[in-house]
Amino acid sequence: MDNNVVCIEVKGVMPTSNGCAVFLGSSEKTFVIYVDQGIGEAIQRAVNGEESERPMTHNLMLTLLDGLGAEVERVVINHVDEGTFFARIIVSMENELGHKIVEVDARPSDSIVLALTSEKPLYAARDVMDSVDDMTEILEKILKQDT
Repeated sequence: MDNNVVCIEVKGVMPTSNGCAVFLGSSEKTFVIYVDQGIGEAIQRAVNGEESERPMTHNLMLTLLDGLGAEVERVVINHVDEGTFFARIIVSMENELGHKIVEVDARPSDSIVLALTSEKPLYAARDVMDSVDDMTEILEKILKQDT
């Protein structure tokens, strides 16, 4: 990879009054994306390696990709604009015509679940990392309260 992206991970999923706060980051910085409760729970299940009782939308997407001989390569949270985050899912496919790579515009919440479920890397663009507030200390305080 190049210096334009930073490998990140899910550091925590916390319920809020109207959904969930997903803490993402690297050793240098942590930031928050707010998602609805259902997708927050799906992210937490994926972090824990748990299966849901019924197939969820991300399971359907992975099954469709698999049926087409394609797979998620990586996910990049590539832009943030006034607190709204944007992501790209990079999908690769091998067939009789050769190797093909497709970038799909997607909500970061869906993208995170896909990356976790398919055990593929999650990245944030350097521009995103540079522009978000560092929430590392806030996450540490929350985690200390929970213990």
